[in-house]
Amino acid sequence: MTAKLFEPITFQNMTLKNRIVMSPMCMYSCNAQDGKVTTWHTTHYTTRAVGQVGLIFVEATAVTPQGRISMEDLGIWNDDHVEGLASLVALVHEQNSKIGIQLAHAGRKAIVEGPIYSSSPIPFKDDMEVPKEMTVKQIKETVEDFRQAARRSREAGFDVIEIHGAHGYLINQFLSPLINKRTDEYGGTKEKRFNILREIITAVKSEWNGPIFVRISANDYNAAGYSVDDYIDYACWMKELGIDLIDCSSGGVVPAKINPYPGYQVQYAEKLRTEALIATGAVGMITSPMHAEEILQNERADLIFLARELLRDPYWPRRAAHELNVEITPPKQYERGW
Repeated sequence: MTAKLFEPITFQNMTLKNRIVMSPMCMYSCNAQDGKVTTWHTTHYTTRAVGQVGLIFVEATAVTPQGRISMEDLGIWNDDHVEGLASLVALVHEQNSKIGIQLAHAGRKAIVEGPIYSSSPIPFKDDMEVPKEMTVKQIKETVEDFRQAARRSREAGFDVIEIHGAHGYLINQFLSPLINKRTDEYGGTKEKRFNILREIITAVKSEWNGPIFVRISANDYNAAGYSVDDYIDYACWMKELGIDLIDCSSGGVVPAKINPYPGYQVQYAEKLRTEALIATGAVGMITSPMHAEEILQNERADLIFLARELLRDPYWPRRAAHELNVEITPPKQYERGW
């Protein structure tokens, strides 16, 4: 049997050489607090390309300064950011890997100077700042921020955009009834809570011709919140809008006790793939190559997103190939040691 983990897969105009994806993971390494790519970023991401990861996602990249999770986050709110991002893209492409960018706005979870904003004026924790409720004008401006970020992503040469709609950040704050208490066109019903994401997707597509993924939190871990069953509707609407894949994570919208175990989020990817008939990515404590292969062989997801495991081992694809008895081609410079 051929290892599916190393089979190519195509999304629109992008073909990945394998199904191994590096999840977006914040590096908090813009020490000048200007959102620009540093030598750390080029070293970190290019190393995973040398390690033969098929698709590498750059960390949550803020579409506006007030949308940063921290002051040290990467940014794409200014044309000055494009040059550094383009150099990073070129380095990854040299290793025959693809690279994506996760466009993000932290909303009420931002830890930055100045005001923070959310769907409703509810803080994440009692000891955190109470966010200002976004006006309709501010929502429209944020949608425009995502559109401009998509343009800059295109100019930088990225292969895929992922819209960050998970982990309690701004879009998730609109999607979840736990936080969104609005009564206007952006709240009150599931359809209206989806409107901001609908508008962002439409805006991104106006500047972007390649694949678009969306990361979601498919479980709020709260009885009054959403579970994966509620996300079936959202997934179907995203498919109608032309989204290529849903990256299925969970949690983060409110403080919650989560009991993680290997593959604890795979069930969400499987359910949305089966019931919404859309491609999905599985993420969450997937560390074993055999486990990754089982997920793909049983058609529970289409891509395997690795996070902390790729921090521990940037050459995980090599180990996976060895365990699954697959030959992969290393960089020419490494052939003598492969």
